[in-house]
Amino acid sequence: MKLSARNVLPGTVIEIVTGAVTSHVRLDLGGSVVTAAITNEAVAELGLKVGAKASAVIKASDVMIGIED
Repeated sequence: MKLSARNVLPGTVIEIVTGAVTSHVRLDLGGSVVTAAITNEAVAELGLKVGAKASAVIKASDVMIGIED
C-alpha cells in the first residue's frame, strides 16, 4: 500500500459499533485508542473484525493543540 499521508498508525481493532450507515471502528495503537467513523460498506470490503490488524491513516491540513487553563 502506498499513500501520500505520512501519519500511519498501526494497531489492532478492538471494537466495531455498526450503525444504520456508518460504523465506529476503534483501534488500539499500543495503549492509545483512536476511533474512525467509516461506512458499513468499507468495514465489509476491508473485512474488519475485532482482533484484526489495521492502521489509522491520518491526513489533515491542520492540527490543533489545546491546553487546559
